[in-house]
Amino acid sequence: MVAAIVLTVAAAGAAGWGGWSRYDAGHDGSAAYAEARDDALAAGEQAVQNMNTLDHAQVEKGLDSWEDSTTGDLHQQLVEGREAFVKQIEAARTVSTARILSGAVTELDDRAGKAGVMVALRVTVTAPEGKPAVKESRMLGQLTRTSEGWKLSALGQAPVGNTAG
Repeated sequence: MVAAIVLTVAAAGAAGWGGWSRYDAGHDGSAAYAEARDDALAAGEQAVQNMNTLDHAQVEKGLDSWEDSTTGDLHQQLVEGREAFVKQIEAARTVSTARILSGAVTELDDRAGKAGVMVALRVTVTAPEGKPAVKESRMLGQLTRTSEGWKLSALGQAPVGNTAG
């Protein structure tokens, strides 16, 4: 009888501790932070891919994708330069396609809705004549969370090579 009581108390204690541990893990913020990081990375990779993909035969659709992927000053620059982009791409008659090789979140301030990403990608540019040109590069992007999700607010080439003196 005493053994049964001891086992019952031990089982209740273990169940209580397990329940508390599960509750604590689900409410400590790290799961939400990880989800925000994953969302920012996915949006950043997609936006960088969009910004490096453009087909002269569907230039308006491609530029719409650029604008849909951006916010802030970058978005404004794209809107203001749209007419010039259309003329350049239609004159060059090129097709650019990007494929993401890897990506990482370099910074995340979930409360402020700001994130940074580094994305490695392979861009293939095909001109009307000649072989496709393939280039691999790394890009740094700044993301801002909007009501529609994470969007690129800045984008540039990542430095390459040895920066040590």
